[in-house]
Amino acid sequence: MIVVAGTAVVKSEHRQEAARAALAMAAATRAEAGCLAYRFSADLEDANTFFIFEAWETEEALARHFQTEHMRVFRERLPAFLAAPPAITRYAVASAAPM
Repeated sequence: MIVVAGTAVVKSEHRQEAARAALAMAAATRAEAGCLAYRFSADLEDANTFFIFEAWETEEALARHFQTEHMRVFRERLPAFLAAPPAITRYAVASAAPM
């Protein structure tokens, strides 16, 4: 399994537009084959900080995701929203189980 997690700080004047774009991106992505989870959320202490969490069955599924039309559109729109470069990390997970 591949997990992607990170943060992005958006400009306060673009927060609502960024949230709408993130929600549309998440909905389209969750319909992709191999997507186990895809969610944006806001920091409780700073509403302009968004968290991203993704889980993918395989590296190939994640690679296909980067080739989708909704990812292309999202990447084009993203720079207008961001106050700073996002901090995103990819993890290769050998096993996972409920706690």
